[in-house]
Amino acid sequence: MTLPPLRIGVWAPVHGPRAAWQDPAEPFDASWPHNRDTVLEAEALGYDATLVAQHTVNPHLPEKDQLEAWTASAALAALTSRIEILAAIKPYLYHPVVLAKMALQIENISQGRFGFNLVNAWNRAEFEKAGIAFGEHDARYAYGREWISVVERLMAGETVSHAGEHFRISDYRLSPASPVRARPRIYLGGESEPARALAADHADVFFINGQPIEDVQAIIADLTRRPRRGAPLAYGLAAFVIARESEREAEEEYRRLLALAARDAPAKQEQAARTDPNVVMIRTFAKSPRVGTNGGTAAGLVGSYDQVAERIRAFHAAGIELFMLQFQPLRAELRRFAAEIFPRLDRPAPGAAADLRVAQAG
Repeated sequence: MTLPPLRIGVWAPVHGPRAAWQDPAEPFDASWPHNRDTVLEAEALGYDATLVAQHTVNPHLPEKDQLEAWTASAALAALTSRIEILAAIKPYLYHPVVLAKMALQIENISQGRFGFNLVNAWNRAEFEKAGIAFGEHDARYAYGREWISVVERLMAGETVSHAGEHFRISDYRLSPASPVRARPRIYLGGESEPARALAADHADVFFINGQPIEDVQAIIADLTRRPRRGAPLAYGLAAFVIARESEREAEEEYRRLLALAARDAPAKQEQAARTDPNVVMIRTFAKSPRVGTNGGTAAGLVGSYDQVAERIRAFHAAGIELFMLQFQPLRAELRRFAAEIFPRLDRPAPGAAADLRVAQAG
C-alpha cells in the first residue's frame, strides 16, 4: 500500500501556551505579532500547515488575550507563500453564505492554501454570554450538517437554493471561485457518532485528538467502513511533542510541564463548568494524565528523537497523513523538532535559506 505524503503542522498560539499557563520558559503571548512570527518561522523551517483555533474569548483564561481566527488567517495567507492555513469554525457564529464567501476570499489570497476545520463548540459560556443559541450536543451537529451542506456547494461555485430547518437561501452563487481547485479543503474534528457520520459525508480530512495508536486505528477502521462519495477520507492527528536526545531527558521535561500544569487546576475547574458535559472528547482526555490540549501527550510523542520519529512513522503507517503538533516553549521546540526529527522522517533539515527567512521573521 502506498502511503500518502506525511505532512507536519503546528498549532498557532492563539490563546497562549498549550501545556501550562505559568511556565517561565513560555510567557503568555496570544498577540498577532507572536502568531505571525511563529507561522512565518514554521513555514521557513519546512512545516506544511498551521491550525488557527477559533474562539471569541480565551477558553482557558477568559481575562487573557485571544486571537481572532479568520481575520488572522486572511493576514497569514497574504504573508506566507507555501504553508497551508487552516481556520477553525463553529457554525453557529456565521451564516453559511457569509462564511463561504470568507473562505473563498482567503482561498484566493492564499492561491489555494486554505482550509477550515469544522468543530462542534464545547464552551457554552462563549455563546450564552453573547446571547447566541447553544443547542444540545446532537442538535449542534444537526445544525452543522445543514450548515456545511450549504457552505460546501457555495464554495464549489454552485448556484444554491436551499430550504431547511435553519436556513432559506434562494438562487445564491459566489464569485470568484477557487483559483486552483474545486473548493477549499474541509477538515472536521470530533469523536462522537454524529461527528463521524458528518465527516464521512462532507469532510476531506478527519482530525483525531491525541490518543494511543490502538485507539486511532480503531477510529480509522470505523470511518473507513462507512459509505462515502468521492475520494477516500484522509486523517490528521493532534499531538503534543516532547523530544530530547534521550528518553530520560524527555521524561524529565514531561514531568516539569505536568507539575506546572497542576498549578492551573483552579482555572481548569472553572473551564470545566463552562464545558458541555456531553462532548465526547472531554471523556477521551480524562483517560490518562497528559499535557497539552486536544489529547496532547496521550499520543505518545514523548521520548528520544529516534523514538518520536519511530512513533510518527507508526501513526503514518496506520493512516495519519497530517500531524498537527504542539510544543512548549513553542518557538524553541519548533526549531528543535525541525532540526532533529525532520531528517529522521526523511525530510530536509532547515538550511541556510530557511535560517535567513527565520531571521527576517524576527
